[in-house]
Amino acid sequence: MARRRSIHLPGHLHRNPIPAASRIGAHVQSGALTGRDPATGAMPPGLDAQCANAFRQIRAVMAAAGGSPDDIIKLTVQLVDPDDREALNREWLAMFPDPDDRPARQVIAARLTGGALVHCDLVAVLDD
Repeated sequence: MARRRSIHLPGHLHRNPIPAASRIGAHVQSGALTGRDPATGAMPPGLDAQCANAFRQIRAVMAAAGGSPDDIIKLTVQLVDPDDREALNREWLAMFPDPDDRPARQVIAARLTGGALVHCDLVAVLDD
């Protein structure tokens, strides 16, 4: 069995031959998780819908890796407009309601393509 395991998600589209995430032992790291609708492949025009989809992708990656959002230690978020965090914070608080039990988070200004307004990537540590 390979030491590294690629994590693939249904509907996770990418132009390059890469998985949604990868796991080695207890460690999971994702690639860019976008706001694309996994059912249709369409990129919604607004940040609200894109953030909701991105957080669905986060949940899906963690489930496919054998964990949950409780295992995330850091979430990096790239926003086209880093000052517009209302939709991001709404999804963040829904996923991590306890202020004493949240992962680290970093928001970075980004120039994204294809109508994307948000990209997320995560680092998680699972129970072995």
